[in-house]
Amino acid sequence: MKDYEHVVIWLDYFNKTLPQKMGRRVSRDKSIFDPSLKELIDAAKAAGFEPTETNDLVRFPRRPYVRSGYIVLPKTQSKSKIISTISEKLVARRAKQSK
Repeated sequence: MKDYEHVVIWLDYFNKTLPQKMGRRVSRDKSIFDPSLKELIDAAKAAGFEPTETNDLVRFPRRPYVRSGYIVLPKTQSKSKIISTISEKLVARRAKQSK
């Protein structure tokens, strides 16, 4: 049964190497190359969300031949606002690491 109180955030939403047709949900300047599940969890926590569930052994539906991962967050805002907030934190953390 569908869970309306939680939202699933996939790693592929933030992958800069993917076109939007294959599942990327943010613009290229707000995405990073090959995000990891740990980076996604850290960015979600930095954005003020608390993941209730994680899984790194699943496959994103648009790319069934590659393993991906996701986190489940409580739905406090719309999914697009949650994704954009997390993407800002991901880009900031990746920029900080590269310096």
